[in-house]
Amino acid sequence: MKKEDIKELTTDELKLRLAEEKNLYVKMKMNHAVSPIENPMKIRATRRGIAMLHTELTKRAKADQKNK
Repeated sequence: MKKEDIKELTTDELKLRLAEEKNLYVKMKMNHAVSPIENPMKIRATRRGIAMLHTELTKRAKADQKNK
């Protein structure tokens, strides 16, 4: 997921997407522990996507707090 795509999402969509990505990450880690997955770099990409979503949510929260 690109930064531009993340910035276009609303805050509610970001939270929903974050929950979905976290569930996907947990499933990928479990599957990889049982039997190696075909492309383990997907685990890293998913983790970094989660971090980008968290960053955007934090940035928006700080902006809202600053505007009040």
